[in-house]
Amino acid sequence: MSVALMWVVSPTSEVSIARGKNSSFNSNFNKAQMNRRNLSCMNACLGYSRLPPIISSMNMIAATYTPAGEIALSSEQKVYDVVLKQAALVKRQLKSREYVEVKPDIIHPGTLSVLNEAYDRCGEVCAEYAKTFYLGTLLMTPERRRAIWAIYVWCRRTDELVDGPNAPHITPTALDRWQARLEDSFRGRPFDMLDAALSDTVCTFPVDIQPFRDMIEGMRMDLWKSRYENFDELYLYCYYVAGTVGLMSVPIMGIAPESQATTESVYNAALALGLANQLTNILRDVGEDARRGRIYLPQDELAQAGLSDDDIFAGKVTDKWRIFMKKQIQRARKFFDDAEEGVSQLSSASRWPVWASLLLYRQILDEIEENDYNNFTRRAYVNKPKKILALPIAYAKSLVKA
Repeated sequence: MSVALMWVVSPTSEVSIARGKNSSFNSNFNKAQMNRRNLSCMNACLGYSRLPPIISSMNMIAATYTPAGEIALSSEQKVYDVVLKQAALVKRQLKSREYVEVKPDIIHPGTLSVLNEAYDRCGEVCAEYAKTFYLGTLLMTPERRRAIWAIYVWCRRTDELVDGPNAPHITPTALDRWQARLEDSFRGRPFDMLDAALSDTVCTFPVDIQPFRDMIEGMRMDLWKSRYENFDELYLYCYYVAGTVGLMSVPIMGIAPESQATTESVYNAALALGLANQLTNILRDVGEDARRGRIYLPQDELAQAGLSDDDIFAGKVTDKWRIFMKKQIQRARKFFDDAEEGVSQLSSASRWPVWASLLLYRQILDEIEENDYNNFTRRAYVNKPKKILALPIAYAKSLVKA
């Protein structure tokens, strides 16, 4: 299942980011001897008050208890704990009004030029595979857009581990090694030049490592899990592979100085947009996933609709299927609605690309309806004229102040 990367429609073609014409990056990186930064400040434990979890009006989940009498937290409650931690980081940065940064004692020869080259490569990847989003990032300050490019590339590389050409050969051990590289990048010890761009980004902005770890956990799930018993299970998966992107991005995008919204509410909106994008991916790709033996739909809701795995594999659009899909689309749209208010709270230069991707992704749901809910053999997509039309609308919405 493709990840909804950086709030923009996920490309279907594969890319080997660290190879090809830029294969010299790794050797250049080693020659440059990148300066090591101590990023332990980014990994420090933050104290925060535990607030009541925000439960979606579309998915009211009551607390349950284990046989031992302990409270069993829902996926939404678990994810909200992560939201609070990310919000605490940004609050601390806003309070000081300056970014967390550890200044190096020594600048090694070639460090800055290699780092600039790494960021430029990240920008090239974003421009090639997320064109609309890339254009929007050009409105950001140079520091913000470079950081967003670095996070986009890391997310794409992570997604390719289980969705790329080498996916059949990926094992849990390979993902463990990828996570070890992530941990090293956050400690200022990047493995290659693209990791160096991420390492510099998390040193400059108040980005926490947990959403990155969680995205890798989503990749682990894809190695062994192909069914989801209920929406609570699916919610956690969607958070892992897409909601995390929103949490990674908010510190880079920035919150508008004039915003009166709480930091937690902005993070919740970013989370909602990631969830909405991934739910849209799932509904768009039902047939494609079924051909790979995967069903990313709540099993209990399928049963309630009188449907089963056999119906998915048969790929026939029936009245039962149409009724089921209407409810799934309704849920995804509710998450898009929840995300809208948060977009208006972002810094003015960051709103356009987010609005553009929100409007374009939401239109995929319209296209599924236009296809009479046939997402078995027809892939819903937004055509070029509609994309072009959405851009000025997104830009107009981005001008609305918080």
